[in-house]
Amino acid sequence: MRYPAPLIPGKLIKRYKRFLADITLEDGTQITAHCANTGTMLGVKDPGSEVWVSPANNPKRKLQYTWELVRTPGGLVGINTGHANRLA
Repeated sequence: MRYPAPLIPGKLIKRYKRFLADITLEDGTQITAHCANTGTMLGVKDPGSEVWVSPANNPKRKLQYTWELVRTPGGLVGINTGHANRLA
């Protein structure tokens, strides 16, 4: 999968309200990212997990990052359900 901009690594603080995730980026900045997956995400929302976010292209967007990937013991898991059709 190719993303329009390089993904930014971080650590998950918590995921809440279905669409929001608090993340600490590598430089220590804490952000709130959009979570496009509305499911329960059992097993992929553990605090401290290694995650990657993409920056938004629209400066007027409310949340400037989207949560894209998370590392689990089984490998990388795509979080953004909006990419499923492009992958298939």
